[in-house]
Amino acid sequence: MERIDDVDLKILRILQNDSKKTTKEIATLLNLTVSPVYERIRRLEKFGYIKKYVAIVDKTLIKRPITAICMVSLRYHNEGFIDKFDKQIKSLKEVQECYHMAGKVDFFLKINLESLDTYHEFIRLKLSKIENIGVLESYFVLKEIFQTTEYYF
Repeated sequence: MERIDDVDLKILRILQNDSKKTTKEIATLLNLTVSPVYERIRRLEKFGYIKKYVAIVDKTLIKRPITAICMVSLRYHNEGFIDKFDKQIKSLKEVQECYHMAGKVDFFLKINLESLDTYHEFIRLKLSKIENIGVLESYFVLKEIFQTTEYYF
């Protein structure tokens, strides 16, 4: 992977905070001309430093105010069972994030839904249908203190 310098890092910080900034605005902030900033951004995209650009949506405005954290432990842990779980969990559109964990719990899921009733239906009709789940623990977020998509570097 190609190495990046301090200017590239500054560009990444700016774009993490506001990906709608134009190349011209970024160039002005960095006291550079537009052309080299444009080339640097394209290079950062090409080498995978920038994966994609997204809009962060307000979950309450789209009627998904309930955030559940679901801890899943599998009964069996061979590669085939883990790969099958990975594939099945990716097919559930309600699951916003999934992490394979080390420790007592095998998987950490973040799920945003309309209500506790909707979550109950999700567990009953979808998640519990996945084979090999041994233990399922649910936790509900009472208050979101802060959330970020930015990396510190």
